[in-house]
Amino acid sequence: MRDQIDSSSLERDDKEYIWHPFTQMKDWLAGKPLVISEGFGSYLKDVEGNVYLDGVSSLWVTVHGHRRREIDEAIMAQVGKISHSTLLGLSNVPAIQLGKRLVQIAPPGLTKVFYSDSGSTSVEIALKMAFQYWQQRPDPRPKKTRFISFKNAAYHGDTIGSVSVGGIDLYHATYRPLLFPTVQVEAPYCYRCYKSLSYPECGMACLQDVESALDQHHHEVAGLIIEPMVQAAAGILVAPSGYLRAIRDLCSKYDVLMIADEVAVGFGRTGRMFACEHEDVRPDLMCVAKGITGGYLPLAATLTTDRIYEAFLGEVDENKTFYHGHTYTGNPVACAAAIANLDIFENDRTLEHLQPKIERLRTSLRRFWELEHVGDIRQCGFMVGIELVQDRAPKIPYPVRDKIGVRVIMEARKRGLIIRPLGDVIVILPHLSVSNDELDRIVEVVFESIRTVTE
Repeated sequence: MRDQIDSSSLERDDKEYIWHPFTQMKDWLAGKPLVISEGFGSYLKDVEGNVYLDGVSSLWVTVHGHRRREIDEAIMAQVGKISHSTLLGLSNVPAIQLGKRLVQIAPPGLTKVFYSDSGSTSVEIALKMAFQYWQQRPDPRPKKTRFISFKNAAYHGDTIGSVSVGGIDLYHATYRPLLFPTVQVEAPYCYRCYKSLSYPECGMACLQDVESALDQHHHEVAGLIIEPMVQAAAGILVAPSGYLRAIRDLCSKYDVLMIADEVAVGFGRTGRMFACEHEDVRPDLMCVAKGITGGYLPLAATLTTDRIYEAFLGEVDENKTFYHGHTYTGNPVACAAAIANLDIFENDRTLEHLQPKIERLRTSLRRFWELEHVGDIRQCGFMVGIELVQDRAPKIPYPVRDKIGVRVIMEARKRGLIIRPLGDVIVILPHLSVSNDELDRIVEVVFESIRTVTE
């Protein structure tokens, strides 16, 4: 296969025709593209035959490794029957079967599944459902049209509604004129607490501001959206214990719908199937994507309750229908992959076997405190963020122009590891199926790469 690929022409054509996401293309054009041709288990192989450990699960989606036989076979079997049939006015077998499975494993109370094709679209759907619910339930509350979101940390996707409830200026500020306004509150970022307090002595004082916003605005707020346990794209910001439970209680107290964005944290990433399970939280709407198909195909779902679903039932001329849909909604091949993914969770007892690896990772990370430019180490399950700073004591960040995060991951690449930073936060997010030896190798390469670049 390698002999049939002209790597130099691929590099040339990539630079000529491809615009890469979240990439400064001026830098890309000046470098040498890494073109992946194959994957197997926890490894990636490029067109020149080099092999790398995949330390970021191909952007947080691959669950059981690359080329997992059961998912491969499920996809091929479904292609042998039908590859796509619309869910508008029709249904299909895998979509029905997967819907039932999702309801069975989701937090209790989530009983209805609406499919889409990405995390961003699943959030758009949740926002529209929440908005429309208050307009047409039996006792309408038409003033409840706004959303509470978290500034400086929230990321829910890149479509306009999802960006509107986002809060990371680096990603979102450019588009502010296009966005609808939200009620913004501070996210818990214990390492850089905006109140200059320390956990747990602070008593989670940041919750006071959330309650204040709810007390002041609940009459006009349709929903609050949060990534449970971990604000992922903000730099793997792990919420303090009890924070998520408190948010659920506040939403109930002030009659505001809670939207749980489990796109990044769902399907085992935090050590439980869904992050909400850690604090027995039952959201009103839950968004899932990324790991839903095991990292094979685009698929997403928005789950909600009977209470919300029933507000959309009515006669045709009442216009209560949820007028939203996507061409590939409930695609049979993607749903078949997702079913196989869930089967592997059960058959391999993935979550059970993951717990010792989570502890192994936690223990391995302790040595990173030996590195003088490591400011914070954050872990929730198999999600790790290592924040690098120019000066540890005053927590002074590196200048953006230094591109420390990029330099570290490029050093790791030389050592056979693919990872991706979030600014100067080095992210470790392996496949759940990674072996102990592979996990140890990932940690060792990250350690040496940070030391080489920063010291």
